[in-house]
Amino acid sequence: MNSFRYVKDDILKDWIEFREDCLFSLDEEDKKHYIEFEEIEKKILDSIPTQNRKFVQKQLEQLDKNFCDYSFYWNEKYYRNGFCDSVELIIGCLN
Repeated sequence: MNSFRYVKDDILKDWIEFREDCLFSLDEEDKKHYIEFEEIEKKILDSIPTQNRKFVQKQLEQLDKNFCDYSFYWNEKYYRNGFCDSVELIIGCLN
């Protein structure tokens, strides 16, 4: 059986990247769940001594990057595997 999990022309990945572009047009429900990272970062940086700001800012940037990587990993893993499992189930039923 052909594995849909590892392909050269990855249309599922293209679709996920396309959907990321839609995040710039958030509806009211999306806005309720949006993480205002810049606002949180500003509040944190404004509340600490000046001598610690560079260090804390660097850590917050790393946290933001790690969170984005974490979210991307889990979304891709479950969307891809769920999609692939569904396609393989359908193909199995047709055979």
